[in-house]
Amino acid sequence: MKNDILRLKMIFILSVLMLISSCEKQTKKVQTENENTNTKTFIKYAKGFDIQQFNGYKKLIIKSPYPDAEQYQEFILVSDELRDFDGENKILVPLQTLVATSTTHIPMIEILDEVNTLIGFPNTDYISSKKTRERIKNGQVKDLGNEQDFNTEVLLSLQPDALVAFSMGKSNKLYTNIEKNGIPVIFNGDWLEATPLGRAEWIKFFGALFNKDAEAAHIFSEIETAYLEAKKIAAKASKSPSIMSGVLYKDKWNLPAGDSFTAQLYKDANTSYIWSDTEGQGSLVLSFESVFEKAEQAELWIGSGYYTTFEELAAANNHYQQFQSFSTGEIYSFSKRRSENGGVEYFELGPLQPHIVLKDLIKVTHPELLPDYKPYFLQKLD
Repeated sequence: MKNDILRLKMIFILSVLMLISSCEKQTKKVQTENENTNTKTFIKYAKGFDIQQFNGYKKLIIKSPYPDAEQYQEFILVSDELRDFDGENKILVPLQTLVATSTTHIPMIEILDEVNTLIGFPNTDYISSKKTRERIKNGQVKDLGNEQDFNTEVLLSLQPDALVAFSMGKSNKLYTNIEKNGIPVIFNGDWLEATPLGRAEWIKFFGALFNKDAEAAHIFSEIETAYLEAKKIAAKASKSPSIMSGVLYKDKWNLPAGDSFTAQLYKDANTSYIWSDTEGQGSLVLSFESVFEKAEQAELWIGSGYYTTFEELAAANNHYQQFQSFSTGEIYSFSKRRSENGGVEYFELGPLQPHIVLKDLIKVTHPELLPDYKPYFLQKLD
């Protein structure tokens, strides 16, 4: 009988333990569900990052920190009143100071009225913005040296709240050393986006870091509307002129691949880009012969590298003169607008202003559709 009583007690205890375990699992499940139901994402076109809004904090997820990345970066962004929030990779926002590493970051920082937060940049000669150039002259933005191997000592002396970086691969001793010294390294992969609107939407990345999500969303909404309106105008064209692009660099011709954001711009401008059927989001590296074979009769040559005159182009390689577009004078460059230090404004500002780039393309390929428009970035060679 005692054994029966003991057996019953054991069954009762096990039942209670199972019930408790079940309740704990259910509680955890409910908490997860509640967290998910409070999660909102605000990203529409960009594939490389996401922003999730929870109760009291945000999660910034970098899906494409570098090409072919297999792991995400995740940061918990908390405001000052939640500075004691317990979370891995926590960053206090809004950032008060930061170091950027690409000129494409500058316009996004400036348009959010946060130019004063920028305190360091590698090789400041590349910067075109007049606002930031003035701060550089006044010593408010430190030059960190070579962008591939910048001065870590200067960076650490600045002690920025974060470093907004870009990387070509997973292994980078420079960034690892900076992180070990307590400075968050956040990868910005805007350059990996395959669409113009996807690239411009990285304004929301900076909006999250400065606690200006609403402002960033509003700015992007205006860009999106202007871009889609321009695309509708281009769709009215009766023909799609053939487009070639790029120039030789060390005996190899570099031009946009068919899945790149530049190729998407050509498509949205209702043109026939000769390499639109190729794969890849970056550049194609081809021989002169293969380019000439396909593009000899191209109606327009868009993007002649840093060459801004026909004389410069011919002097660089006299074979350029064999193309029809050279003979007809239909060659256009994005490189004519430059800062006093030689920085090309298009490379800095263009990614945030794809609607302007698109309208430039429409003007030179379908001038009848925008009779009163004057191109800003894209200009015919002298």
